[in-house]
Amino acid sequence: MRSTSQGKGTKKRTTAAVLAGLLVALSLGAAAPPSAGPAARDTSMARAADDTTGSVLRVKVHGKSLEGNLEGDSPDRDVSVYLPPGYESHPHRRYPVMYMLHGFTNTDLSYFGDDPIADLDAIADRTIGAGTARDMIIVTPNAMTVYGGSNYSSGVTTGDWETFVSQELVRYVDRRFRTIAQAKGRGLAGHSMGGFGAMRIGMKHPDVFSSLYIMSSCCIDAKSNIPSTPAAMAAFEAFQERPDDYTEVPQSIRTAVAAAAAWAPNPDRPPLYYDSPVKNGQPQESVIARMTANRPLAMVDQYINNLRKQHIAFDVGDQDTNIRANLTEFDRVLTSYDVPHRFEVYPGNHVSGIPDRLEHNVLPFFAKHLAKASGR
Repeated sequence: MRSTSQGKGTKKRTTAAVLAGLLVALSLGAAAPPSAGPAARDTSMARAADDTTGSVLRVKVHGKSLEGNLEGDSPDRDVSVYLPPGYESHPHRRYPVMYMLHGFTNTDLSYFGDDPIADLDAIADRTIGAGTARDMIIVTPNAMTVYGGSNYSSGVTTGDWETFVSQELVRYVDRRFRTIAQAKGRGLAGHSMGGFGAMRIGMKHPDVFSSLYIMSSCCIDAKSNIPSTPAAMAAFEAFQERPDDYTEVPQSIRTAVAAAAAWAPNPDRPPLYYDSPVKNGQPQESVIARMTANRPLAMVDQYINNLRKQHIAFDVGDQDTNIRANLTEFDRVLTSYDVPHRFEVYPGNHVSGIPDRLEHNVLPFFAKHLAKASGR
């Protein structure tokens, strides 16, 4: 099935015992020293360029906004950067930038590593070579955290990921690389948790990102990642009694833990540093209300005028049932406000369409809407 619609017109740390197993399981390296800025020593070359392929760098970006987070995650983040063919041979040319946010329990290497979900640098090479996408820089930060992801949100437990993405990372990229350092030269995209981040951060920062492409965004409605059945609530509370077993709990509980850490932080509740949406088998409505306030479907009415300033597209697989329903509602809200946008339901599940959508939809979308590379 395929459908489209178009609108009209201080600080406390968690104990090492709680977190050590998860750190190993999620392959987080030891904290790196703060970035020294645009010096070569903070860069590794993952792939060199030739006449038809771009290069991929991995740089280290220090996030002041991430310092002191109660999870104990490093504020020094690895960031993969794709530079298009010709970047080195045209030293006066400036380029638009697509920021791509990865999903829960993923990293930047999910798009630029040896065994990626989608080989984004190869996709960029093909689309640029075919003329379906123009020369652009692509940037993906490693947003893995102790709990598997911050939902790109802001709080003392996870750190201020919204500021890191929308300000510090953008500022670093604009200083370090030859970018078109204006909103018209920046697009924000993401899949699943990354789609949530693109939607939430994007609608709040039209002065930074002029175009948004949201892929299968999770977590946008009030019920997402909230334990609701007796079994789910019991499992969530059981985890809190033995947090060393985090890597052994079901994915649904892990996403609920990450959501509580992101949206109900509490520095006075070690070792997990969040308020639980469940207590003694009962939902805690005040905590759930705090979490719901961060959902894009709860926020969208406040940011309609921002969204009118942006180019917006989002899509979802027809088998991705809950997310499809939520994005259909987001489509309805934008349509009711006459906000121009594109929404497509395509054949597939939550992950099956990622490479194809990036190649045939996402990069061409930004090629159409971002400013063209300029200069000799």
